[in-house]
Amino acid sequence: MPNLDLTLLTDFYELTMMQGYFNHKDRDKVVVFDLFYRSNPCGNSFSIAAGLEQVIHYINHLHFSDEDLQYLKDQKIFSKEFLQYLKDFHFSGDIYAVPEGTIVFPHEPIMKIIAPICQAQLIESALLNIINHQSLIATKASRVKWAAGDHTVLEFGLRRAQGPDAGIYGARAAMIGGCDATSNVLAGKMFDVPVKGTHAHSWVMSFDSELEAFRAYANLYPDSCLLLVDTYDTLRSGVPNAITIFRELYDQGLKPNIGIRLDSGDLSYLSKKARKMLDDAGFPEAIISASSDLDEFLIRDLRLQGSQIDLWGVGTNLITSSDCPAFGGVYKLSAIFQDGEYTPKIKLSNNPVKVTNPGNKKIIRVYHKESGKIIADLIALDDEVYDEKDDLLLFSPESPWKKTLLNGNTYSLRELLQPIYKDGQQVYHSPSTMEIKSYCTQELETLWDESRRLVNPQPVYVDLSEKLYSLKQKMMMESN
Repeated sequence: MPNLDLTLLTDFYELTMMQGYFNHKDRDKVVVFDLFYRSNPCGNSFSIAAGLEQVIHYINHLHFSDEDLQYLKDQKIFSKEFLQYLKDFHFSGDIYAVPEGTIVFPHEPIMKIIAPICQAQLIESALLNIINHQSLIATKASRVKWAAGDHTVLEFGLRRAQGPDAGIYGARAAMIGGCDATSNVLAGKMFDVPVKGTHAHSWVMSFDSELEAFRAYANLYPDSCLLLVDTYDTLRSGVPNAITIFRELYDQGLKPNIGIRLDSGDLSYLSKKARKMLDDAGFPEAIISASSDLDEFLIRDLRLQGSQIDLWGVGTNLITSSDCPAFGGVYKLSAIFQDGEYTPKIKLSNNPVKVTNPGNKKIIRVYHKESGKIIADLIALDDEVYDEKDDLLLFSPESPWKKTLLNGNTYSLRELLQPIYKDGQQVYHSPSTMEIKSYCTQELETLWDESRRLVNPQPVYVDLSEKLYSLKQKMMMESN
């Protein structure tokens, strides 16, 4: 990963607040911040947490250089004493997070920061920037892969991504969410993930004929020959010329991986016609791939129409999450450590969805013991203890009369938040991207099919423990 210093990747008001804490001698007050989101993107019933590896890189390189300090001094708003404090700044707190690739749901803290308030405040903007983007793209990729079923999905979005970072880390997130390879060479190198690609229309256009272009490409790559067939006329020129080249390769005694790519027109119609032409020519093993502004809905519809496409290259609509271009992660103060205990804090709002859950919390995932599927997530205070042998009462925090009693030994529990930093020291080793992808695939299997529908999926319930629910109600009533 590039050694990029992101220390000043923050909103200006984080620094002005830090100076305020510093001037009021509150710089060492320990607080708890939760990073969570309020609604799933793209109409989904879940999201996929991603970006933790870059967060770790950011925290490990967090320091103010002389150039940074001079820049801040030039703003003529920061005192000499505060700038001296920044000169020796380093993160000394605790961070807990769900592992990358974990299925997550609204309002639960997917990251928890326990640190002196100046430190916790500074890192807010960078953490949100990193987690929001990669979680969004990973979630979108999971929808695309779900629509494609057991077909191969390639991430093709680099040229349409909103800048290099979005292309690089978007490709990584797409791999975590389910893509099988990326066209992004730098992402492939940085994250050790498969890279794939063939040729563009310009390759065909640079030769005197399409057949000549295909032959030159096959001579270069005789072991794997996938030809783009829609430069001039897909069915009257592209596919027949591809068949000619495939025959030439076979006549040479070669047994390459062969196929065609469609990038325009009615993909369902063209794929059916091309499939028949390839089969009739003796090439039933030839794959048919498609690109052309695909998303999960078009892939689903093309498959329902019986298209003969085997491989999907998805670009713009994946790398930008075009139908939902932002992930609504937020970062809220939930407790202050004073007098040896955590004092809960709550943010109230005229909008009920913006009322926060107070206190130092944890997430407990509740599984159906026999099937291994998720029943619900339970947000509880950190000191609460649960035993799988006991009956467990779950209830909706919005409609508490809606209750479910789980008998002991019929369910299993798993705490999701893991320690990443303790006293400023990294205690967590991030797996490789391909290991995270494999873990994410297992995570997705814990969802019921009804919750994976692209449209109107069944929500997964996120409940509050009785202790946390009572605390929240008490604090809301006392504020009036």
